[in-house]
Amino acid sequence: MIKKILIANRGEIAMRVMRSCREMNIATVAVFSEADRTSKHVFYADEAYCIGGAASQDSYLNIDRILEVAAACGADAVHPGYGFLSENAGFARKCGEAGIIFIGPHADTIETMGDKIAARKKMIEAGVPVVPGTQNNLHSAEEAVEVCRKIGFPVMLKASQGGGGKGMRLIRTEAEVAEAYLAAKSEAMSSFGDDTVYIERFVENPHHIEFQILGDTSGNVIHLCERECSVQRRHQKIVEESPSPFVTPELRERMGKDAVAAARAVGYVGAGTIEFLVDADRNYYFLEMNTRLQVEHPITEEVLGIDLVKEQIFVASGRPLHLRQSDIVQRGHAIECRICAEDADANFMPSPGLIRQLTEPNGIGVRIDSYVSEGYEIPVHYDPMIGKLIVWATTRKFAIERMRRCLDEYKITGIKTNIAYLNAIMHVSDFERGDYNTSFLEKNADSLSQNRRESDPEVENMAVIAAFIDYMVNQEEAGVGTVASDDVVRGTISRWREFGKRKGVMGI
Repeated sequence: MIKKILIANRGEIAMRVMRSCREMNIATVAVFSEADRTSKHVFYADEAYCIGGAASQDSYLNIDRILEVAAACGADAVHPGYGFLSENAGFARKCGEAGIIFIGPHADTIETMGDKIAARKKMIEAGVPVVPGTQNNLHSAEEAVEVCRKIGFPVMLKASQGGGGKGMRLIRTEAEVAEAYLAAKSEAMSSFGDDTVYIERFVENPHHIEFQILGDTSGNVIHLCERECSVQRRHQKIVEESPSPFVTPELRERMGKDAVAAARAVGYVGAGTIEFLVDADRNYYFLEMNTRLQVEHPITEEVLGIDLVKEQIFVASGRPLHLRQSDIVQRGHAIECRICAEDADANFMPSPGLIRQLTEPNGIGVRIDSYVSEGYEIPVHYDPMIGKLIVWATTRKFAIERMRRCLDEYKITGIKTNIAYLNAIMHVSDFERGDYNTSFLEKNADSLSQNRRESDPEVENMAVIAAFIDYMVNQEEAGVGTVASDDVVRGTISRWREFGKRKGVMGI
């Protein structure tokens, strides 16, 4: 069994992994940049080491330094989290060469599925439906025009090594092809160091449905059902739910079988995700495979009662899956909202800074995966997501109601956040009905803008001042430090209690 894990990441996912490790009595090692010296994961871990400057390339992407720390502290394994080095085949290989377990799939699998063209070919061989398009690199704008004529408009031009919406261009007319081709190749090269691009037919207003899968070293593979991830801004998910309100039991069974077939086709080991586009007629197509844990994995955990990080560690330790497909049953409904430090009124620009006050929601069916606290200064160098709010309830209706209540209670001052924007989403009738797809935010842009209930910083400041004045007056009236007639040292008192005494009301 693995006894010590270095978490090659930061923020909420580092905290998430460490919590499961602590329950398993596995020692944890944090690595951090100069900008993250006061981050929560640094203090939570059993050991912590600085690995470089604030810039990601100097720290969280510094493979040699991370492995140097892992060797020096005697870590058995490395958990990459998501982002940074989580889908870096070179990192996975170097871990193996150093005798350190990489908690994730084999390097060859990461390499194959990280190349979108190679992944499409693998899925076609496995009989998994793919969007019609090219199977090879495009070499010129003229070739792109010819392909578009054959496939038919609209089409999506994509970077083979792409992700997060980078290197993607939607093309609706032939006149747009040449410019889009050059722009996509340039962006792909600057973002991924590879300008290979290909074309797919554009699926209009699809649902973005993904299936969580688990595989072990013995060739066993199961799926853990679906997540609906269609609430997206600039191809970035911001709200996810499980089960999907769009997926029928029959569709779930078919897509689940194809997700398992896709994983088996590449000998997948560990936790991964098969992503599909599903059109209005419930025809589905393979989109990509994420060879890592997903940001939205908690909603799967909530509806299935399974700890995915623990499952990753078990598989990495060489254990066969203890779960069978027949064991997987969805119970209730879960929704996740990504909490980001960003300004919705300024085109969602990042809003780093000092958190002055933080009030997190609580109660039954509420989970918060976060890494921030009062007095913490969010650095400018990393992704603006500071946490995730996850709720579970017995039905989707109750889950939405719970999420609304939690977003009302969630208060963060000192920075801008997207909390009010997320709350507005929960009140849109299309979302309430589950009648939405990837065009949801664009379709409802006006109502979302109008229905945001932002906190007024001036009102918040006045509330803090008023509370302080009330506290001081209360202290003075209570005679702090003096002894009352009943020989009890009086401190700050409840005005309700004082009123009750004056009126002779007992029990207040």
